[in-house]
Amino acid sequence: MTQKHQKEDYLPQLELFREYIRRKGLRFTPERETIVKEIFSLDSHFDVDELYLRLRNKGKKLSKASIYRTIPLLIDCGLVQEVYHEDGHMHYEPATQYPHGHVRCLECRKIEEFEDERIQQIEQEVKEKLGYRITGLRFELLGYCPDCLKKAHV
Repeated sequence: MTQKHQKEDYLPQLELFREYIRRKGLRFTPERETIVKEIFSLDSHFDVDELYLRLRNKGKKLSKASIYRTIPLLIDCGLVQEVYHEDGHMHYEPATQYPHGHVRCLECRKIEEFEDERIQQIEQEVKEKLGYRITGLRFELLGYCPDCLKKAHV
């Protein structure tokens, strides 16, 4: 994400999630609504601990378990995607329609997103060649950012 979302930007996602929950025969709780609103107000990737602390700091009373139960539902309905696994836990981002990847610094852990149409072309070619129904895509490059390279004098 490069820009902070406007307050109303989460409304379409909230309605999609509400409909998804209804079709699954589950309850759309105030806790789930709070979690969705917070996720779509973020301007960066997140993990469950960060999301929990943000909500607690805003005075929201909900458990980590509520977040852990909600994230898979958001992934299943296509609103959130897994980005990378680090330090024993998964990091997420709101799902996007544009093909993009991440480049992650192994030293300072900075993450930058980049767009490249070739990512979508690769996905299509693999789908056609191997016959898979692709349900998600993670494209990640690992390395050292320019700042860390300067510090290391490499």
